[in-house]
Amino acid sequence: MLVMRPAQAADLQQVQRLAADSPVGVTSLPDDAERLKEKILASEASFAAEVSFNGEESYFFVLEDTQSGQLVGCSAIVASAGFSEPFYSFRNETFVHASRSLSIHNKIHVLSLCHDLTGNSLLTSFYVQRELVNTPVAELNSRGRLLFMASHPERFADAVVTEIVGYSDENGESPFWNAVGRNFFDLNYSDAEKLSGLKSRTFLAELMPHYPIYVPLLPDDAKEAMGQVHPRAQITFDILMREGFETDNYIDIFDGGPTLHARTSGIRSIAQSRQVPVRIGEVPKATRSYLVTNGLLQDYRAVVAELDWVPGKPVILNAETAEALGIGEGASVRLIAV
Repeated sequence: MLVMRPAQAADLQQVQRLAADSPVGVTSLPDDAERLKEKILASEASFAAEVSFNGEESYFFVLEDTQSGQLVGCSAIVASAGFSEPFYSFRNETFVHASRSLSIHNKIHVLSLCHDLTGNSLLTSFYVQRELVNTPVAELNSRGRLLFMASHPERFADAVVTEIVGYSDENGESPFWNAVGRNFFDLNYSDAEKLSGLKSRTFLAELMPHYPIYVPLLPDDAKEAMGQVHPRAQITFDILMREGFETDNYIDIFDGGPTLHARTSGIRSIAQSRQVPVRIGEVPKATRSYLVTNGLLQDYRAVVAELDWVPGKPVILNAETAEALGIGEGASVRLIAV
């Protein structure tokens, strides 16, 4: 059975294997043992901390095959984006250029560097093995984080954002980076992203143009790349759009990928998931797949289970599912349909 759980120090080698296969642009999952070790240790400290509001905490989860012990995916939440340094984005804006004497009134699309989203909770580090992308496992890997937020709302902000990896070609070339960022750094896109993963995105962002960028002046391929999603990031984009995230206002400063934004209370998995009591026994003929979590903190567990559940009634789990969740008869779980 595949189980979502908090990452542990012993997972480092396997997490690095996952990071090595993640697409360029996932700077929150660098292929670097030291940075990943720091990430896991920070997560362990965050799970152990007494928290009453969102601060510098980060929560890193892995997907484990309990039979083989192999990790097949990971994902994370940062409680406050830009807690120690600004979280930069490009904001889509419209400038109006008008001349009354010439009867000209033009609306111009511009990009303005901003840190509007600093302080929001941030979904990061999504990766799932390629053969599992179009399965409920991808939903577990992405939405399991949201169910954790639903169970521990005091640890997170009132709004959530995530940066989706933008378009780059098979050679790792990003049209948006080549048109904008590369003018300010002697780096190609993949090198800039790797440097950001190992160091910080902020020091690069601070060297980006702080005046508005007029979109009509960009090359056509850069304009077309704005808001586009890397093929390997399409699954997480689709899942979060179904969750109620919006794409219109912000894009990533490096590759032009969409930055999604949602009110925490309006996210589907948070608003519509239900806490229900558990009975352990023989599951009737399953009617639907559900994401099921024990709602705990350091011992957080989430799985996909085939259930026959009627709202308002207890949910019946078989012994294997209950053991994977670490719960017994009379406990409660949070669940939502896949």
